Amino acid sequence: MQNHFELFNLPQQFAVDAGALDSAYRDVQGRVHPDKFVNATDAEKRVAMQWATRANEAYQTLKNPQKRAQYMCELNGVDLQTESNTAMPMAFLMQQMEWREELGDARAAKDSDALEALDKQLRNERKARLAEIEQQIDANDYVQAAQGVRALMFLEKMKQEIDGALSQLEDA
Repeated sequence: MQNHFELFNLPQQFAVDAGALDSAYRDVQGRVHPDKFVNATDAEKRVAMQWATRANEAYQTLKNPQKRAQYMCELNGVDLQTESNTAMPMAFLMQQMEWREELGDARAAKDSDALEALDKQLRNERKARLAEIEQQIDANDYVQAAQGVRALMFLEKMKQEIDGALSQLEDA
C-alpha cells in the first residue's frame, strides 16, 4: 500500500510544498469523490469511499507539521509510545513546570496579557522545535525527532489550556 507521500506523489521529506499538496489532494479527490460513482455498483462506491477517506486522512496528516513528523517517525519504524514513554530532558521538564506555574498564576489573576505573553512564548518554542524536528528527520534521526514530537504534543496541550483560559476571561 502507498504511504501518504506516494499517494500524492510528493517527496518523502519533512518540508512539504503546501501548494503541491493541495493540488495533489484535489486531483486525488477529483478521481475518487463519491459523487462520481452515483451510478456505480455498491462495491465500486465502497472502494471510492475508502479512497476518499484515505485521501482525507493523508491530507490532514501531511498538512499538519506535528502529525506529519509523527507519521514520518512511525513510517521509519519509530513508535512515539505517547502513552508509555513520557521521558523528556530535564531542562524541558523544568520548563514545563515553569509554564504551568505561569499559566496558573495568570488564570488566578485573570491576567489576559500574561496569558497572551505565555501563548507567544509557546508559539516561539513550537517554531523552534519544528525546525529541530525538520533537521532531525532530514538527518534520518527519527528517535530524536520522536522526542521532539512528544514535546510538541505537550506544547499543543498547553496552547489549548491557554486558549481555554482566554475564552473564560472573555466570557466573564
